[in-house]
Amino acid sequence: MLKNKKINLNTIKKILLEKGFTIKKKKNNFFLKDLKSFYFTTLCSLFIILIFTLVPLSVGIKENIKVSKLTVNNNSNVNFQKVLDGKSIEKKSVDEGLDIENLFEDVFSIEEVPTDTVRLSAETIKQLFKDTKYSLDNVRKNQIVKPINLSLLPTEIKNIESTKKKKNLFIKIVLPLILEENNRIKIDRKKLFKILNKNMNSDLEKKWLNSKFKQYGVLNKDLSTLKVRMDIVPVSLAIAQAAKETGWGTSRFAIEGNALFGQWTWSGEGIKPAGVDSEDSKHKVMKFKVLKASVRAYQRNLNTHGSYKTFRSERANMRDNDEELDSLLLADYLDKYAATGKEYTKILKQIIKQNNLKDFDKVKLLPTSLQLKSII
Repeated sequence: MLKNKKINLNTIKKILLEKGFTIKKKKNNFFLKDLKSFYFTTLCSLFIILIFTLVPLSVGIKENIKVSKLTVNNNSNVNFQKVLDGKSIEKKSVDEGLDIENLFEDVFSIEEVPTDTVRLSAETIKQLFKDTKYSLDNVRKNQIVKPINLSLLPTEIKNIESTKKKKNLFIKIVLPLILEENNRIKIDRKKLFKILNKNMNSDLEKKWLNSKFKQYGVLNKDLSTLKVRMDIVPVSLAIAQAAKETGWGTSRFAIEGNALFGQWTWSGEGIKPAGVDSEDSKHKVMKFKVLKASVRAYQRNLNTHGSYKTFRSERANMRDNDEELDSLLLADYLDKYAATGKEYTKILKQIIKQNNLKDFDKVKLLPTSLQLKSII
């Protein structure tokens, strides 16, 4: 039959049906196959991307946990148990040690800068203050001081008979110098806190920090110590010490050596105290070319020397409690500044009270730059 007849699809279909076969039309799934392949490819791609994303993150998290364990120890539970047991809590030591190598480098730099060191007479200075309307009454009223920077004390100050006029002239001379130094420290302190509040610091900021570690004699680059040491001395306290150490500007050390604070030195240039046997003591009173250097050396001394650690600690406590720096309270911690100890601190507080020096603690120096404007 197959040989004699022409075979077509219908004939084949009929034969197959007679033999019991079921014939169905096959559906075309070409599009579905392609779609399925697309979904599969997409899922595989997402899976691969997810793996490459999570692996680095997991490594980073692991490293962060590792670093955290190395640098931060949460001892709250341990400390709490110690308190319950009546044991003392171990505290990190701050403001310890002193590197003196670069301590007064910036003080000496003031000495090297050419300055107008012409010594003006007392009368000339008085006239200058009068012409500029610089008076302590105006300062107390307006809380503003004009930046009149004198390099030397007038020799005639010791000849002024009126104690009130002598004190008045002395305060007007040293007040701008003390304020200028305090402003310099305020600018540095503001920059320090700005750096401390950042997660990452620039190379310039790191360089600046290193210079301040040297300037304040900080060991091991300890930021907590730098924060404690980099702070001002209340104006009233600085004036009182300058008045006590110089006899309101009349001492030989003040006139000849611009030494406002009677700092001692066992080496280098200085003035030998009268009546002191050279065999008994080798110390001299530090000598400076300008008054400004003396003020900076005094600030650096109080901010770094181990004898005044309790002074700095109490000052830091006042800062932490958002209190104003109180010169009468801080004076109690300067008993090691003089051989008379506690008697010396009593005299300082007496000078502050009798001359109303606390009136000057909040006065501002008229700015000479944009930087100074930011802290006024």
